[in-house]
Amino acid sequence: MRKTGYFIAAWLLAAGAVAAQPRQVGYDDIAKGKLSAKSVAGLLPMGDGEHYTTLKDSLILRWRYADGKLADTLFRGPEGFPKVAGYTFGGGESKVLITTEREPIYRHSARSEYYVYDRLSGDLKRLSPNGKQQEATLSPDGTKAAFVRDNDLFVVDLTGPEFRERRITHDGVRGEVINGIPDWVYEEEYSFSRAYEWAPGSDAIAFYRFDESGVKEYSMNTFKGKLYPENYNFKYPKAGEANSVVAIKVYSFDSDSIVDIDLCQDTTDTYVPRIEWTSDGRLAVHWLNRLQNRYRILLASPTTGAASVLYEERNPRYIERIDNETATFLPDGKGFVVKSERDGWMHLYRYDMDGRLRNRITDGEWEVTALYGIDAKAGKVYYQSTEGSPLRRGVWSVGLDGKGKRQLSATSERGTHSGVFGPGRKYWINYFSNSTTPTVVTLRRVSDGRAVRVLEDNAALRTRIADDYVLPRKEFFTFTTPEGTVLNGYMLKPADFDSTRRYPVLMTQYSGPGSQQVADKWGWSWEAALLREGVLVACVDGRGTGFRGEEFRKCTYGNLGALEVQDQIAAARYLGGLSFIDPARIGIYGWSYGGFMALNCILKGNDVFALAVAVAPVTSWRYYDTIYTELYNGLPQENPKGYDDNSPINFAGRLKGKLLLAHGTGDDNVHIQNSYEMIEKLVQADKSFEMLIYPDKNHGMGASRDHLLRRAIEFVKANL
Repeated sequence: MRKTGYFIAAWLLAAGAVAAQPRQVGYDDIAKGKLSAKSVAGLLPMGDGEHYTTLKDSLILRWRYADGKLADTLFRGPEGFPKVAGYTFGGGESKVLITTEREPIYRHSARSEYYVYDRLSGDLKRLSPNGKQQEATLSPDGTKAAFVRDNDLFVVDLTGPEFRERRITHDGVRGEVINGIPDWVYEEEYSFSRAYEWAPGSDAIAFYRFDESGVKEYSMNTFKGKLYPENYNFKYPKAGEANSVVAIKVYSFDSDSIVDIDLCQDTTDTYVPRIEWTSDGRLAVHWLNRLQNRYRILLASPTTGAASVLYEERNPRYIERIDNETATFLPDGKGFVVKSERDGWMHLYRYDMDGRLRNRITDGEWEVTALYGIDAKAGKVYYQSTEGSPLRRGVWSVGLDGKGKRQLSATSERGTHSGVFGPGRKYWINYFSNSTTPTVVTLRRVSDGRAVRVLEDNAALRTRIADDYVLPRKEFFTFTTPEGTVLNGYMLKPADFDSTRRYPVLMTQYSGPGSQQVADKWGWSWEAALLREGVLVACVDGRGTGFRGEEFRKCTYGNLGALEVQDQIAAARYLGGLSFIDPARIGIYGWSYGGFMALNCILKGNDVFALAVAVAPVTSWRYYDTIYTELYNGLPQENPKGYDDNSPINFAGRLKGKLLLAHGTGDDNVHIQNSYEMIEKLVQADKSFEMLIYPDKNHGMGASRDHLLRRAIEFVKANL
């Protein structure tokens, strides 16, 4: 009995040991987030400089910087309260606007139910009972709120026992006029969903009015299990076509009137990518011409609408995307800081309020990649940059005069650092990772960058990885193209890599202007699961991608897809020349712009690529929107060759390898028209290919994403 028991126990132990052996990463490990790092979510620094808040399980928690302990719970909903999707403060943080029941519309926009929580009285009230709202905000003084419903702007008086709702605009009509929220192309390309801003004194609201009546409609079939499909129509300006006519207006509470802002232009065919208020109550309007190579900051009176040009910049190709960091007005009202690449690299410059350049703040053959804040009182600027390597990021401080530069992120931690700086500028929160280190979140002192404590170290993930997995090796490399350009790349190899074998390889890429895939940070995408199937993975950032200076990024201007495809073909030839890669089994994958590239590569590089997986691809830039396409390719009326010479639909007859196309019919961004036209050209050319159509799915594929990626793995495994 004892002997038998001993052998059974030994067998069980041995079986357990076998079961517990570390294994290579599979698709389920990635899809189910088993390699995903935790972070500190919903973090908002508070105005006192001593606390920050986070959102967890619908609770708004307040933490102390000093000891990292929970100070209190700012909000806990009553029994049955909807799940909290987000929150913002108003009235000196005395009120909290709580977002619930969020119903997405496009990439950034949504309809929601909002509640106002008064921290002093403990009152919790629904903002409006008259239907879901868009982009609700509290006024700076907390006495009012604003939101958009049915394309019109509303304000709510929060001072009485009952909230009083009032309509500010009355001409909002779907497909014709929009007030206070952007049209489709502004939301997608300028990345904002609220098109109004409170004056600092809470006495006025500046807002956009979009007249999209002249914009052509795109129509999508929606199925949703119905007997008769319905059409979803929305205004979508394609390259070279009419845009919305944009006006900027200011509503004054004191006079109950609306003033039009003079945009100092002789045509309405322009863009206004941002508006903001200065500390002295004037309105700054960021203006671009249609070609987006001329940028102005206008300074306007909110009472008369009169405006003048404060700042102007021109570029022979284009001005890089205007966002919240392009120009930052100093809180003391004595100037502003501009982020510009006028010398070929993205840097910071300081100006007076008369538009006179005082000094440059940063300098060098590297780029400022984020502006975290400006402490005018201390004369300090806090930013992120590529100094040291375009593959990595560090966090720095420097004086407004350009002196006293100091690295705040730890120099010993090579990888990607990003920061969140509180208003008090006493502490900041650092997010760090690299290709072998999951995210570490630390609280640090602003004065010297030293760590005060660790907020998240992903210890559980590190243990799980050590116990359960043999992670792939991510090796960074460079190579020189036949044209003499040095490109950055990485390769994933399995832990049991055998240099005497010849492996197939799948190249993954995006390649779009200003993008970056080759970066030293934590993250595992679905392609890593191919290693278990005996397929290596490689990625190369070609010309046109970001963070290597203006010339490297803008050399693709006016000819999207030409140099980028040359570089991916050169990368494939380089990889095929390595002793452990089979040059006859090289594939390429991409989504969106990457799908456009994957198609072009297997067509124009048909002697190099044996396989391509193209998801939601652009197949002609004539089908894509005005702001994005014209920024990088000019107008099709003026540059037809730039649109047609690299459109995959014009080269379908060159297909030789295996092709998998995938698209969602509900893609409001890259319309399925792109793939349908590609299919027609392939059929006309009598080419074989595989196609996956996902009914009603948008650009990200939603719940069908998992199905698509599993099929992609099967396709690569079977054909490469």
